[in-house]
Amino acid sequence: MIFMKDKVIIITGAAMGLGQAAAEYLANQGAKLSLVDYNEEELEATAKSIRDTYGTEVLTVTADVSKEEAVAGYVDKTVEVFGRIDGFYNNAGIEGKQASLVEYDLEVFKKVVDINLMGVYYGMRYVLPVMQKQGFGRIVNVASVGGIRGVINQTPYVATKHAVSGMTKNAAIEYGKDGILTNAIAPGAILTPMVAEAFKQVNPDDPKAAETEYAQRNPTRKLGLPKQVASVVSFLLSEENGYVNGQTLAIDGGESNLYGNS
Repeated sequence: MIFMKDKVIIITGAAMGLGQAAAEYLANQGAKLSLVDYNEEELEATAKSIRDTYGTEVLTVTADVSKEEAVAGYVDKTVEVFGRIDGFYNNAGIEGKQASLVEYDLEVFKKVVDINLMGVYYGMRYVLPVMQKQGFGRIVNVASVGGIRGVINQTPYVATKHAVSGMTKNAAIEYGKDGILTNAIAPGAILTPMVAEAFKQVNPDDPKAAETEYAQRNPTRKLGLPKQVASVVSFLLSEENGYVNGQTLAIDGGESNLYGNS
């Protein structure tokens, strides 16, 4: 069964990592895609690969999600081209830098807030009215395990990801009556370029050692793969999801259950 055949899905942060993996997974299920990223070169490469592999319709929009007018633009363009928006994977985000709370660079702090918090908010602000008119929609925001617990030296990341979880709850209770289900995912250490960069910051001399050490803390003794996240996102964006709403779902091999007990 092709769950997403002809469904129109917007994916932000689509050029690489979790966004790219979801785009490939959804294209394989027959979805039409509106892919958004600030990196035009990588975005077009991803789109070409998906068109060539799956033959699906793909719209690309180069946009900075921290700019409200850019967000309104990618939503308007999607409706102009496809006529509707069935699902929204509100994925774009950055980690920032590793630094203690009082030493954190304020400009980087503000950038993390602008992208991780305001970017997600702008996305919902402009997508929700489209879905209301349709009487149907599915939204998946990207929080993080940093949105359900603390992470040393990542204060703005943790603060913004907790905020994403909170906004998800509010959207769920405000718009569930309109046929719109809004959820968030909280990935743990998934092997994406952003996570690889984090391991480089933890151990610049041997990032692979940092990765291996981190994996030993997980009940599965391994890190997750982007495709494993994509399969969950696909379900939450589909009509197969009829009653999951307002949840922040950890995708971390069970590791978040161990914090404070290991």
